[in-house]
Amino acid sequence: MAPAHLKVRGLRAGYGPFLVLRDVTFEVKPGLTVILGPNGAGKTTLLRALNGLIPRGGEVLLDGEELAEKTHEIVRNGVTLVPEGRQLFPQMTVMENLELGGWLVPKAERASRIERVFADFPKLRERITQLAGTMSGGEQQMVAVARAMVCAPRLLMLDEPSLGLAPRMVDELLAIARRIADAGTTVLMVEQNVKKALAVADRGYVLERGALVASGPAKLLARSTVIREAYLGAASSETTTAADAARREKAAA
Repeated sequence: MAPAHLKVRGLRAGYGPFLVLRDVTFEVKPGLTVILGPNGAGKTTLLRALNGLIPRGGEVLLDGEELAEKTHEIVRNGVTLVPEGRQLFPQMTVMENLELGGWLVPKAERASRIERVFADFPKLRERITQLAGTMSGGEQQMVAVARAMVCAPRLLMLDEPSLGLAPRMVDELLAIARRIADAGTTVLMVEQNVKKALAVADRGYVLERGALVASGPAKLLARSTVIREAYLGAASSETTTAADAARREKAAA
């Protein structure tokens, strides 16, 4: 099955009368795409809107077809979100948490998927009987990503996977995200660890106050002043290397 290709045009979303995202347009190609921005920029709102957790306006196309707006239908279409905070069942074992990821598929298929997950997350095989709530933050995040992979997603969305983790665990989790993308699952990741996220990503976008202010190949974006400006909360008043690259790329398309 081909990797997922997501196109978002004019996305609007928020909470009640408060609009957080305004006319957001971007594309998630096969590979790993990262959304960067300061706290309050609307990154989590974006993922929640794409996953059907809050109402949205605009157009969201998955492989050219309009993406459903109800979460269970979105999951059925192969889109899975690992939310910020992991949201595991702490009083259940690692194995029980993983089994929930494939609850709706036949038992044999679920077992096969879990075996594939253990190949990617060998540390979890050693912890299958451990209660999820007794694990470290990094280990819990690993279980959360592994559970999502049991769903066999075509598009995996990760919300701040490195939040609150030690540097070594951050490196390990971002490397896992890269491997997942290389294995054929399209990955859309929201991250605050700018340098490390751009080091593993193919493309990046910068979100500020509910609007995209820059985009481009990750390597070019890493060298752009717009990253510093977005994280300091300053308005970008000059053309950036990444923005130039994005315009050239668009013109060449």
